[in-house]
Amino acid sequence: MRRRGVIVALTSLVAASLSLSACGSVSANSALKKWVSSANLTANNAQLISDARHALSALGDTHTSATQLHTVCAVLDFEALQAYASLPSPDTQTTQLLTRAYTTLGDGANECYVAANSSAKRAAAAAYLHQAGAAFSEVQARLSTLGAA
Repeated sequence: MRRRGVIVALTSLVAASLSLSACGSVSANSALKKWVSSANLTANNAQLISDARHALSALGDTHTSATQLHTVCAVLDFEALQAYASLPSPDTQTTQLLTRAYTTLGDGANECYVAANSSAKRAAAAAYLHQAGAAFSEVQARLSTLGAA
């Protein structure tokens, strides 16, 4: 008789636990959509891409002064660091892709900052920024695939 009471109690406990966990569970896609919205990811990434294009333009213009490059590239680096602070996302692969995009963008911004008098450093900075652009395309594809874009 006592054994039957224990089984009934355990069954009730399991059923209650499942009911409670179902109330608080959120699907992975739903969590990612909420994160994309709360992190303002679409607008922030669009701004980063716009700023990277501006940096590429400045790098391509040999008349851009060191002060101008410092300003453009420091802003880009600061924004990349701010964006990085929004990680992790609820999706591991999205986090990895964004980490690569933000890190490469930051590397490009840092190289850009010191590139004023060196065509080789300007080219290296531009290469980083192009790689970051490709990484942002991968992020967008991942978010679109998951319905979170």
